[in-house]
Amino acid sequence: MDLSLLPPGIQTRLLKLGISRPFDLVLHLPLRYEDETQLYPLADAPLGSPVLVEAEVQSAETTFRPKKQFVARLSDGSGTLLVRLLNFYPNQVKQLAVGKRVRLYGEIRHGYWGDEMVHPKVKSVGEDSGLNDALTPVYSTVAGLAQAPLAKLIARALNGCRLDDTLPPAMTHDLGLPGFADSVRFLHNPTPDVARVQLTERIHPAWRRVKFDELLAQQLSLRMARAVRRERTAPQIAPPGRLAAQLVASLPFGLTRAQNRVLLEISKDLAQRHPMQRLLQGDVGSGKTIVAAIAACHAIECGYQVAMLAPTEILAEQHYRKFVRWLEPLGVKVSWLTGSLKAKEKRSALEDAALGTAQLVCGTHAIFQQNVEFKNLGLSIVDEQHRFGVAQRLALREKGGSPHQLMMSATPIPRTLAMSFYADLDVSVIDELPPGRTPIVTKLVSDARRDEIIERIASKVREGRQVYWVCPLIEESEALQLQTAVDTHAQLTEELEGIAVGLLHGKMKPADKATIMADFLANKLQVLVATTVIEVGVDVPNASLMVIEHAERMGLSQLHQLRGRVGRGAHASLCILLYTGPLGETAKERLKVIFENTDGFVIAKEDLRIRGPGELAGVRQSGVPMLRFADLEQDADLLDAAREAAEQLLADGPAVAEAHLQRWLPGREALLRV
Repeated sequence: MDLSLLPPGIQTRLLKLGISRPFDLVLHLPLRYEDETQLYPLADAPLGSPVLVEAEVQSAETTFRPKKQFVARLSDGSGTLLVRLLNFYPNQVKQLAVGKRVRLYGEIRHGYWGDEMVHPKVKSVGEDSGLNDALTPVYSTVAGLAQAPLAKLIARALNGCRLDDTLPPAMTHDLGLPGFADSVRFLHNPTPDVARVQLTERIHPAWRRVKFDELLAQQLSLRMARAVRRERTAPQIAPPGRLAAQLVASLPFGLTRAQNRVLLEISKDLAQRHPMQRLLQGDVGSGKTIVAAIAACHAIECGYQVAMLAPTEILAEQHYRKFVRWLEPLGVKVSWLTGSLKAKEKRSALEDAALGTAQLVCGTHAIFQQNVEFKNLGLSIVDEQHRFGVAQRLALREKGGSPHQLMMSATPIPRTLAMSFYADLDVSVIDELPPGRTPIVTKLVSDARRDEIIERIASKVREGRQVYWVCPLIEESEALQLQTAVDTHAQLTEELEGIAVGLLHGKMKPADKATIMADFLANKLQVLVATTVIEVGVDVPNASLMVIEHAERMGLSQLHQLRGRVGRGAHASLCILLYTGPLGETAKERLKVIFENTDGFVIAKEDLRIRGPGELAGVRQSGVPMLRFADLEQDADLLDAAREAAEQLLADGPAVAEAHLQRWLPGREALLRV
């Protein structure tokens, strides 16, 4: 089967579905199934689930009350049924003409005029019309590609592609999994005697085989990426010495046991001949930045430069100020490089990096630019790493040959997610908070009580504290109709007389952002109205009240990050989640989770369940293969088995692993480069 021989329009539509080769059709498995194997008399047809019935059209008309619709009444002798089409075409009217005998597939429900089906699937009945001998698969598709022609293409692929097993029989036997060919053929054409719940819940052995193969392909690709990385040569950075010890001694606080454990893991990696690729994760306020600074000291003391990247200027500048405060008294030259620098300042920063004068360069995406060169880059530190794409991280690596990489994330990653999407990385976890952090109280408050919140703000300011008020939009949006940051700033300025209220959002010039943040840090502004640009890294210990407007529209990770902007000092802190009803089920679920939990790992696990792994891990832009079939929570046992199987296959030799990857990930070369 050659897809290039298909009409260009069909090829284009298949590409939109991710289908570029015949085997992709084999793996284009059904979303759900329709049971057209049993025909019910109307009198016996159950309510509440899709059924197949056959009847003759007794009457049909287009009505205009309460709005235009087509209504047909049908009978099979045992009962009657009303068919209602709210949107319809002439061919549908013709199909349901009086006297026609048709088969209808849909859900019957009680209506005002009796039992009815709304927009059922309709087929004309011919003399040779028989029942299906298998459940009917329903596939995801795009406009212009109907189910019938797509199903025919899939059937051709099933007959034309080699479906032999890529895995050793002993491996699948030990795991109790059926053969690959039997599994995909069954999923495309399941027998009617199968328990429907096994198909809908994707727990049938055939589904488990496909999910195992998918997880195995991902594990193999990531392990091969790790192997390729270990073949590269990186600078060997000696264990920590004088500079790191001086930094630790100068701190007004002691390191936690978790920080010391993580630092030991990092120092062992830095001493190896191959590049470190370690993910440092920890909850909000766990002290990841000082760990990164100490790791930087190791590299700097051995004569190497360090690049520190952050996704926003606010966060990058905060890192810069901290590193200046910590390291410049120790004789370390820290440089600042972002796209907003004036030409003269940028030339100076570029020269310092190229000559090696700048031992540590802090910045944003500007560091990726082609004109940025380092004399001797030994370590790159990437904060909120999931916000940077594959090409950007690759560009950074190529600036220094093969520097060590330390990636940081303030979004704790559940175990199954780390095992799956970060299998090519070493993961360190800071699983305790520094002593003295005050617990944050979280409250859910309806927007109807907005005036009470404003009174609470005035009270906090009188106590000497500061306040964040976070809004999700900058300008008015008719689609979402959300209170905007600009409007909120105007309202609070008017109602909080005598209190300085600042405004911060992503469309402001970098210099203006920096001024606002500096004024808030210095308590020249008591209230800061902001968009979610303050989500990560902003550290103002005197701020003890956070109001998050339209919290129902934000994700769990974002809510947890925003809440972490308070509770950073010795004062009792409060986070108010301001919501507007009525709430949907997902919004209720999210708000319940964030209200009941402060542990970032618990929140991340719930976020994984609600949002899915692609969004939580940032893998959509990371280059890591996405999972189409496996569910990391439901299929944790298969993930464990896939990890062990990947190690076994790679130990036995590359041939079987290569064959399996060619089936599942034919274009994995870009991943291996990263």
